[in-house]
This record gives sequence, structure tokens and C-alpha cells, in this order.
Amino acid sequence: MTSDPNPSFETDFWKDAGARQTWDEIIPGAPRETQPYTLTKEAIGDFAEAMGETNRLYFDEEYAKTTPYGGIIAPPTIHILLMFACTGTTDWMRSPGTINASQSWFYNIPARPGDVISMQGRALDRYMRKGRLFVIHDNVFTNQNDQVICSGRGWTIRPN
Repeated sequence: MTSDPNPSFETDFWKDAGARQTWDEIIPGAPRETQPYTLTKEAIGDFAEAMGETNRLYFDEEYAKTTPYGGIIAPPTIHILLMFACTGTTDWMRSPGTINASQSWFYNIPARPGDVISMQGRALDRYMRKGRLFVIHDNVFTNQNDQVICSGRGWTIRPN
């Protein structure tokens, strides 16, 4: 019996809340603990459908083969799924109540079914403003060939 390369996503975000890093434990510059994720055609389709995406490039293999991409690709916003897929339930970004204040993303190459995605991420800074806790963070997603799929920086407001 082979193990599933993509364990099920935890949907109870409170389950591991006590094990997540607190505000005082988020260390700017320290790498986040991550694991690789194998992207599947099904995950791409499910994500695209959930986002209301109707482009056949994300669903229809025969159509996708006729495009310059030569096959199905993931929508650029797949980094949302990948951030959660590449981090464990104890990652500080999964804290319930976290608010996405801003983000900037740069897309290099499309992710494809079968790609083994790795993420390098870290907090760059953390600060308090007007009683709110902010974290600036960056993430870089690469495939099995060490090609950068996308990279980005975000600002989140942390729960107290």
C-alpha cells in the first residue's frame, strides 16, 4: 500500500490553535516549516471551480493541448491552495481570525498536474500599529525542477 502524497486538508482550523506560534514566537527571517505537495489535475479543477473560474485551460485536457501551454495548467491564484498544502496545521498563517491586509504576487511559469511544489516562506517583519498586530511575510513556490512558479509578499493582521 502506498501512502497518499497529499494528505487530506484539515478543515477544523481551531483544532491545533494551541500549537501554533504566538505573536511573540514569530521570528522575522526564520524559515517556516513546510512540506512538498504534489499538484493533481483534480486539485486544479476543484480549486478553479471553487474560484468560479471557467477557462477550459484548467479543466479540459484536449482543449489545453491545443494551446501554447500544451496541457492543463493551474490558475495563477493556485498559490492560495499551495500555501495551505505546503504548511502544516500548526503554521502561524493558519490562525483563525487572520486578516489578509495586502499582497503582491509575481507569476513566472504555470503550475501543472504532477508538479511537486515546494514552498520557502518566512516572516520578514512584525509590528504593532494602532493596537493591531501585523506580519509582513514572503513565500516562494518552486516545482520539482527548482523553477520558480510564483513568489509574493503579504501583509496580515494577526488576531490578538
